[in-house]
Amino acid sequence: MKYFFIVLTVFFLGTTVTAQTAEDSVKAVINTVFTAMKKADGDMLKSCFSDSIILQMIGRNKEGKTIVRNENPQAFVDQVSRAKPDSLDERISFETIKIDGPLAIAWTPYSFYFNGQFSHCGVNSFQLVRFNGVWKIQYIIDTRRRQGCASQ
Repeated sequence: MKYFFIVLTVFFLGTTVTAQTAEDSVKAVINTVFTAMKKADGDMLKSCFSDSIILQMIGRNKEGKTIVRNENPQAFVDQVSRAKPDSLDERISFETIKIDGPLAIAWTPYSFYFNGQFSHCGVNSFQLVRFNGVWKIQYIIDTRRRQGCASQ
């Protein structure tokens, strides 16, 4: 009987260690986006997105005023597909992830490199929705700047 409890304890400990948390699965989808970019794999990229994804960028216009620019998701996928493998390298860190049922947010500071050269940095804000147990990215908005980056 004593051995049964030891085996049972080891089994449950092993199961918990290998189980993926909701936070891990959110991170996995986001990491897949950047793997797809690095590999120039548009199909892999598109698989991370919901059917109604919204992409936006916060920047400045010529007068220096803050603007929000909408980006076409299919054009982004096409651009990634046409890139040379390893030419698009966005390096992120996960600062914050919050989850409430089928909704998740992730805040990921990043540095972007094009053909091995530093280009810009900023922060991505992701909104994800869990459809039938699978996380999909619903919304991405980001900032982009060349000044004040840790990677310069």
